[in-house]
Amino acid sequence: MNTTTLTVGVISDTHGVLRPEAASALAAVDQILHAGDVGTPAVLDALRAIAPTTAVRGNVDHGGWATALPMTEVVRLGTLDVYMLHDLGALDLDPVAAGFAAVITGHSHQPKAEWRRGVLYLDPGSAGPRRFTLPVTLSILRITGSTIEHERLDLLG
Repeated sequence: MNTTTLTVGVISDTHGVLRPEAASALAAVDQILHAGDVGTPAVLDALRAIAPTTAVRGNVDHGGWATALPMTEVVRLGTLDVYMLHDLGALDLDPVAAGFAAVITGHSHQPKAEWRRGVLYLDPGSAGPRRFTLPVTLSILRITGSTIEHERLDLLG
């Protein structure tokens, strides 16, 4: 059986800045998920030039371009469904009962990945302007069949 691997870039909290390091890290992905606080439509345009991009609206996303972004989104990645929203604190459903393989969020600016009851909760951290002493990061998901693997990428040394 030939099973292909889908490579997905997960980015958040760009706040109007698409760092060259982020664009380079995403260059070979099949799809991009942006978990909000995009900042400007130019960031989405640049991401869409790399790969098909799905984004949700964050708390700093305002204006006409931003109102077109949904607050939540369900994305099919291979055979798996993932649920996207900006702030994990706004999660108002049970991902296990809903059949989601992962919940993708942003907002905290702190990269975090943890498994809860078989669901991956992933916050890729912030890929935009550095905030305090927090790292500048994004994540890569590799999906093969019903298996998800994740990797954190630190963009600045």
